[in-house]
Amino acid sequence: MSNQVRNYSPLIISASPHIRDVESIPRIMWSVVLALIPAGIAGLFVFGYYCLYIIFLSVATAVITEAIIAWQRKMPVFSTIGDGSAVVTGILLAYILPPGVSWYVPVVGSFFAIAIVKHTFGGLGNNIWNPALAARAFLQVAYPVAVNSDWRILHHGIGNLVHNIVKIDSEGNMIDAVTRATPLAKEAGAETYHLAQLLMGNVPGCIGETSVIALLLGGMYLIYKRYIKWYIPVYYIATVFIMVLILPPQMKTPWANNPFYHIFAGGLFLGAFFMATDMVTSPLTKPGLVIFAVGAGILTVLIRFYSGYPEGVCYSILLMNTATPLIDRFTKPRLYGTRIKRV
Repeated sequence: MSNQVRNYSPLIISASPHIRDVESIPRIMWSVVLALIPAGIAGLFVFGYYCLYIIFLSVATAVITEAIIAWQRKMPVFSTIGDGSAVVTGILLAYILPPGVSWYVPVVGSFFAIAIVKHTFGGLGNNIWNPALAARAFLQVAYPVAVNSDWRILHHGIGNLVHNIVKIDSEGNMIDAVTRATPLAKEAGAETYHLAQLLMGNVPGCIGETSVIALLLGGMYLIYKRYIKWYIPVYYIATVFIMVLILPPQMKTPWANNPFYHIFAGGLFLGAFFMATDMVTSPLTKPGLVIFAVGAGILTVLIRFYSGYPEGVCYSILLMNTATPLIDRFTKPRLYGTRIKRV
């Protein structure tokens, strides 16, 4: 009998959940970082080396701020910054900033994202809003000129050096870059871009949101790994497509009623694949996620059509983040065999 007892494995007493999986928060976060790399490379080719400087400042500030707050809160510093969440926040914030923004903008924005948006509410898993988007909204108010200007296309950067292309002005000087309006600019006479330019990302805009192909590659990787749900970006993008066909736009531009232009331009793909899918700030159930995605799509078009802002992705997702607790309340499943909804 004693020999049989020795053959049994020892009992393990632990808190739920009792079913373990190889996936973890660090594994998911670093996979998101990997998925964001193609968009960063595309931004580097279009806007130049300065983009790396902005990304570095944003990520470094996010990680340092996270480490200091973790130390102050008596949390394990290395495991806290090692989960990759601060790195993801820093990259996403840098990706939604202009390529020529001053150094202090990503520094202030990343500090705000980590210290105020994330840790004021208790840290990872407790924040109400997406930290990168909330920081972008803060920077929009704090530095409106800096974050709404300097939309440039580099003319002798990496991409053009590969093809040996150099732009010369009428006086024989080499042109560094040309500042042009973004694809969603509402001003009369603003330039209209071809869909091929929007797909490749060779248009003015924020560092990591212009190349649809690069963002789609990263998003498909996350869907393949089952880290995000496919129906969130699909419903979001499809809603924008349908709303552009239905609503009469206020601006008078050639692309105003072109749904393909609207889904390929701006930060829709970045928001749909990497921000609306945030597990912390989005609903818990499938019906709730569908409501979230459709609501974000509707708000995006309403802001683009009828507000003073050319882009609506940032504020639409933040507004739906605010509504997430209410959505969860009305879409949570019922307890099996009862009429009581699961808390």
